[in-house]
Amino acid sequence: MSTFGETIKISLFGESHGEAIGITIHNFPHGIKIDKDQIDSYLSRRRPKDKLSTTRVETDQYHILSGVFQGFTTGAPLTFIIDNNNTNSNNYDNDLLRPSHSDLTAYKKYNGYNDYRGSGHFSGRLTAPLMILGSLCDQLLKMSDTKVFSHIYSIKNIRSTSLLNTHITNDTYKNLITSDFPVINNDVSHKMKTEITNALDNGDSVGGSIETIIINPPVSIGEPFFDSVESVISHLIFSIPAVKGIEFGKGFDITEDFGSEANDEIKVVKGSIKTLSNNSGGVNGGITNGMPIVFKTAIKPTPSINIEQRTVSINKMENALIKIVGRHDPCIVQRALPVINALTSYALIELLYRKEGNIWTK
Repeated sequence: MSTFGETIKISLFGESHGEAIGITIHNFPHGIKIDKDQIDSYLSRRRPKDKLSTTRVETDQYHILSGVFQGFTTGAPLTFIIDNNNTNSNNYDNDLLRPSHSDLTAYKKYNGYNDYRGSGHFSGRLTAPLMILGSLCDQLLKMSDTKVFSHIYSIKNIRSTSLLNTHITNDTYKNLITSDFPVINNDVSHKMKTEITNALDNGDSVGGSIETIIINPPVSIGEPFFDSVESVISHLIFSIPAVKGIEFGKGFDITEDFGSEANDEIKVVKGSIKTLSNNSGGVNGGITNGMPIVFKTAIKPTPSINIEQRTVSINKMENALIKIVGRHDPCIVQRALPVINALTSYALIELLYRKEGNIWTK
């Protein structure tokens, strides 16, 4: 299903090459002024900016179908529609299955009735409405001074510096949220861009990883076991088509530590209880402990590459070769990053509502 949420429920609709895509948001609090400038800014963050991304550039013009009156949310279901104006379906057919796309699974699940153009409903194009969702949720998070941001941690085997267990300055935060290619170190950023350019020149693609940080997160949200903070965030992050993995805190590296190294010791600091390290990534027992929430997301290489690969012809039911042409990203990491931020903000709001209802917004 393309629906998620218990309190603030969302539903995505549309296809990549259809007339439009959109999102409906149920139970969003009433009386919130819609910040259209911020929505435009968030949509722009996801759009391709240079040759490191696809040449398909949509204007992302959106319409508010319901849930807003005189500039404020009414409490009714919020529905936003984004037009698709820059589609080219000539490069797609329903015969040759593209390796590592949704072509094979969608064909089997829907018996060939799915819209295969640009991956249809499975396309990363469907993440554009999630940027609107993220903008709305960040308006609410500002009430508690919670900040969600990310940086590119790696491209292929080129790694930057982790922000886990480090003090993050305001300058670092501002630089990351305003950059189209947010990396901590400029020298590393140049190497990453060179790696992407080389892949593009060879008709290939690369993947990478993204580290996300939540400063001043709500305390005590999340539930034991099945609705832990990690579970809810992971559920949402895996809705992004290119995501293949996620880890919190030190993640898999913590398996190499002794317990004496991995444990986050506890101390009273200026009248508040704090941990002396943050190896757990701000979560214990599935519940936030007040420390920054930190997690990394693995993004696979874009599967659309201009290199001949083996596949199958559906019509002939025989082996074949395919070389994908069209407008595709040589690396999707930098465009997935703002979507991760958006869904993380939504996860926090959803968990806050489960804990406190809408009282905290009043």
